[in-house]
Order: sequence, then structure tokens, then C-alpha cells
Amino acid sequence: MADELKVFTGNAYPSLARGICDYLGIPLGKAEVFEFSNENIFVRILENARQRDVFVIQPISSPVNKSLMELLIMLDALRRASAGRITAVIPYYGYGRTDKKDQPRVPITARLIADMITVAGANRLLTVDLHAAQIQGFFTIPVDELTAFYLLSSYFEDKALQNLAVVATDIGISKRARDLAERLNAPLAIIEKRRVGNIEKAETLNVIGEVEGMCALLIDDEIDTAGSLVAAVSALEERGATEVYACCTHPVFSGPAIERIAACPVKEVVVTDTIPIPESKKNEKITVLSIASLLGEAIHRIHAGLSIGAMFE
Repeated sequence: MADELKVFTGNAYPSLARGICDYLGIPLGKAEVFEFSNENIFVRILENARQRDVFVIQPISSPVNKSLMELLIMLDALRRASAGRITAVIPYYGYGRTDKKDQPRVPITARLIADMITVAGANRLLTVDLHAAQIQGFFTIPVDELTAFYLLSSYFEDKALQNLAVVATDIGISKRARDLAERLNAPLAIIEKRRVGNIEKAETLNVIGEVEGMCALLIDDEIDTAGSLVAAVSALEERGATEVYACCTHPVFSGPAIERIAACPVKEVVVTDTIPIPESKKNEKITVLSIASLLGEAIHRIHAGLSIGAMFE
């Protein structure tokens, strides 16, 4: 069947791809994706993709550059196999934080990645909570950006925390924090912070808003080394918050993140599984919500020509 739906995956996150296929009720497409001893990546699509509606599931997550190259080579292989339409499904868009020239003589890598994905053969991008909305404009192909906002907010609605204040970890996430505060019927506070050069360290400066005697819920788009999270928890406790929860879409958890989360007084960190979390990075404080059904429903709607926006109305 010419318009048959096919889902393929590289090695970045096969279990998420299987979860999406379970939701769609279809088998995962067969492909060989491996690395030769000389570190060259090889891809072979093992079934007919001609004129099929193809989706490639691959977050640009650790090992980031290998995941990216696998994605690009898979897109190229499918384009050369005459796939009808190719959608790159990238739950986590690596390099998304390098989205502007904020210093002299630096790249805009998020734009470079967009060009590479398009040239490799993608006709469409499906992603989740980009670090900056303008990244959509880096693409000349259609972009569907899903959000984990409703997944996270529903979790905390069900938790029904009392005397709650929603706290944005920085100015950049304040719009999403405001929407969460509105949904949870809670006041908003913002942490003002300043990043120190190019090192992965942020200096927390001030808490704007009232948190004394309140339960604080921190929101961010991703947690990387958890340095900002620890500093934010500390600042909120100094301002009199009784307990602190945190949530984000992308659990990057690089370097000392897990040790920092375990050692700091945050009660619970709620994340989604846009990025695989290995057993070594699991902790009793971390709650993981599945994104598979959200991506599966979006893929179904793209394939059937239905509205993506209607999912969030």
C-alpha cells in the first residue's frame, strides 16, 4: 500500500520507538544501524519503503554526535529508497541551546543541525518542547512542536499540593511557568540568574515573587548537570519555601546531575522520557512520565492528515 505508515529507529532510543509502535498498533520497521570498527556508521533499510509514509524516531541525545549521524544517514537511506514522505521524529533536539550569536565568533549550531536534517532528506520535523521557539524558523520544512506541558501539569493537578507557588528557573521559561501557575491556580515566582561565561555554571541572584511558607514547584525545559536546580532549591529555601518540587521535559542528567539531585533537599523531580534514562541514572526522587502515547497520537494525526493543534485544545 503506497501510503502505508512505517516507523523506523536508530540506536538512540529503540524502547521509545517500540512504545510508539505499540500505541499505533504496527510493527517497528526493520533496519540495520551499526558502526564499523573505523567508527563509520552504516544503515540498511531491510523492508520496502517506496512511497511509504515514514517516521524516524531518534532523539539527539547521548552519545549526541553518534545519534545525530545515525539520524542523518537513516534519512538519506530512506530518501534514496524512494520513501513517499519522511518525518524526523526528534523528541529531544540536541544543540538547541546554541540558538543565537550571544558572543562574537560563535556558531548558531541549532540552525546548522536544521539545515543538515533537511538536506539529508526529512520532509517534516516532529519534536517536543524546543529550547527556544525560534528554532522552528530555522527549518524550511513544516515543524510540529509538541509540548509535555499538559502531561506535567496533569500530574501535579492530581497530586493536589497545598499552598503552591510555581517558580520559573529563569526568565526564559517564565511564559511556560505562568501557564502552569494559571492551570494549577497558583502564584508565579521567577528566579533571576546569570550564566558565568561558557562554563556549565549559573550564578543564582534573586527570587522575584513570594515563596515564604509555600510549597514551590520549579519548572524548566531541561535538567542538564542539575547545577541550576540545586542553586534554585537553595535560593527558595533561603526565601522560606517549606518544600520544593521540580519538573522538566528533558532529563539530560549529564555529569554529576544524579548525585546532585540525590544530595539536595528537592522532594521530587518529575520528567518525561524524551531522552532514555539508564538504570545508573535512576533515583527514588525522579519520576518519569511516558511521552510514547503523545508522540504516537501525533504520528497518527500527521499520517491521517488530522490537526495536531486539536490534541491540546
